[in-house]
Amino acid sequence: MRTIDWIDDEIVLIDQTRLPREERQLQITTVDDLIAAISCLAVRGAPALGAAGALGVLLAAHEAARSGWDEDTLHSAVHRLRGARPTAVNLARGVDRVAARLAEGVAAVRAEALLVLAEDGTANRAIGASGARLLLELTAAARVRVYTHCNAGALATVEWGTALGVVHSLFDLGRLGLVYAGETRPLLQGSRLTAWELSRLGADYRIVVDGAGAGLIAAGEVDAVVVGADRIAANGDVVNKVGTFPLALAAARAGVPFVVAAPESTVDAETPDGRAVTIELRSEDEVLHVAGTRIAPDGARAHNPAFDVTPADLVTAVVTEQRVIRPATGERLA
Repeated sequence: MRTIDWIDDEIVLIDQTRLPREERQLQITTVDDLIAAISCLAVRGAPALGAAGALGVLLAAHEAARSGWDEDTLHSAVHRLRGARPTAVNLARGVDRVAARLAEGVAAVRAEALLVLAEDGTANRAIGASGARLLLELTAAARVRVYTHCNAGALATVEWGTALGVVHSLFDLGRLGLVYAGETRPLLQGSRLTAWELSRLGADYRIVVDGAGAGLIAAGEVDAVVVGADRIAANGDVVNKVGTFPLALAAARAGVPFVVAAPESTVDAETPDGRAVTIELRSEDEVLHVAGTRIAPDGARAHNPAFDVTPADLVTAVVTEQRVIRPATGERLA
């Protein structure tokens, strides 16, 4: 199934907070419930958030139609949805794209929202194929050993995935070696979600603690680092899950390609560089607790940024469904 879909006038999505122990679907019938699902990361990943934004506007339109089309309530719901997570540009883009059709009625909104979902799958398969070709070119490896961080697979998109879409394409070509998946503290998207997807794919993989990544790269155990992105600035700076920047530093030191796989919708031409991006700070409890059990002393505080910025000069290539850009050479995305 798709990670997120529109079925019987409801949003249906995989609850990613329950994986890998339980495969559960959520049926979302109100914008408030969707915002809650986004905030708790039941749905996450830049492209999936773009789809959630698009479908959320459709949900808001259905709610408005049932209540006599109260414009103030409708636009308030759309505004709250747009700001549910500030760093990933795809959420706001999905909302804005579909909200532009609101004046045309529910049918037009529905058509636009479903088009967003269809385009996601097509784009991700193109990214996967292009990224696989690029890695084979850059590494000349018979089987490419990949390090990836967080989750940029089907669960982070509508289907197929971006960085893991590249891994999937290498697997299908018979050219994938060992995959290292960083655990991705504090919410363990790597060990919970990426490992779940790699298991289903049948790939050979190892979960490693986040602190092991740089050492593995330096030791020559990795041919390429491949990650997704939540926003890419015009100059090529990449905003992605916290912990990405040190991997890029290690890759540059070791002479290993650092490749970012993301759709064009993640490229933000209006953001000049990474310094202009608002970095989401999440609850201290995510750091101070594991699986509901407090692991830090009473009174301990935590700083919990969800993302970091990798400077353009550390990015070997950005692969989208339309092009390959090489920011480290000074090439700009916009």
